[in-house]
Amino acid sequence: MQLTDRVRQVKIFLVTAAALICAISLLWSHLLVRDLQSEERVRMEIWAEAMRSLNQADEQTDLALVLTVLNGNNTIPVVVLDQYGELQTFRNIRISADNQADSLAYLQEQASMMRADNNVIRLNLGDNEFMEICYDESTMIKRLAAYPYIQLGIVLVFAVVAIVALLSSKRAEQNKVWVGLSKETAHQLGTPISSLMAWTQMLRETYPDDALLPEMDKDVERLQMIAERFSKIGSLPELRPENLNEVIERVGIYIARRAGNRVTLTTRLPEQPIYANMSAPLFEWVVENLCKNAVDAMEGAGSIVITASEESTRYVVEVADTGKGIAKNHFRNVFQPGFTTKRRGWGLGLSLAKRIVEDYHRGRIFVKQSELGHGTTFRIELRK
Repeated sequence: MQLTDRVRQVKIFLVTAAALICAISLLWSHLLVRDLQSEERVRMEIWAEAMRSLNQADEQTDLALVLTVLNGNNTIPVVVLDQYGELQTFRNIRISADNQADSLAYLQEQASMMRADNNVIRLNLGDNEFMEICYDESTMIKRLAAYPYIQLGIVLVFAVVAIVALLSSKRAEQNKVWVGLSKETAHQLGTPISSLMAWTQMLRETYPDDALLPEMDKDVERLQMIAERFSKIGSLPELRPENLNEVIERVGIYIARRAGNRVTLTTRLPEQPIYANMSAPLFEWVVENLCKNAVDAMEGAGSIVITASEESTRYVVEVADTGKGIAKNHFRNVFQPGFTTKRRGWGLGLSLAKRIVEDYHRGRIFVKQSELGHGTTFRIELRK
């Protein structure tokens, strides 16, 4: 559990650092755009003064400098209106073919939008006459303002692709470890099981009436089933209709024998049999694992209730106990490899159960509810 918490802290740190970098990048871009906007405002004020000089020029006025300033604006869109709102001139505004028929209305609309953005300079010409210089941001500033968002979007896409690739690689590596471990376990179990089968056969011939032999046979069969379960990990099991009630009953009988007298196990099954597509050995393993975890959580004393039911679109199995419960912030973590609250154990049981239910049976397994000190209910859903 400490390793899981450390990994979570690293994730939080990385996310916080990424958010901080994005915020600094956006803030810096905003400051740069604001400075450029201020500079363009000054340029437009100079351009407006040149318009005033042109409008008030006489025969002795040297218009060379004025025309140089006016013609030097090749980037900032401008619309010039008189005191009556009539169009006088415009510059750096592209009129598309769709707006050619009513270009005057289009330019008036552009001027209104510039006014709404407070991009307007009013020139007093005297005798209650004035002009309004309406302007918009240049294309460069608009592109610069959008650039950090485009850049962050591209970085985000690459980050998502990289994370997906890393997770896929990690999952593939985990699959190899799971499969290798399971196959090797099944292989290692095969030799002693074969020996035990031979010894029990010899004992049966020597002591045919011994009452302990049937129990030994059951244990050998149990070991065979465990080896079969491990051998199925890594290969897609064959799913076929199985009576869910019988599967739950077998698990209940097995757990009741080994849980002790202080644990009460109850199965609540419908009267009619429920047939669900499953691999019975693997599914029994899942329910057994939940029951064993429940016994550990109750410290060997309490009650376990296994419920099976059929809904319109799925089959449901619930395992409820009266153990110490799980904190809400660990509902998802309990299925992570290595997560455990026990002093002993590798924390692989629930992770394996999740793989069996979701990867092999295309179902769901999750913590339905839990309360510290009162117990936990796990829910398994299998699609029809």
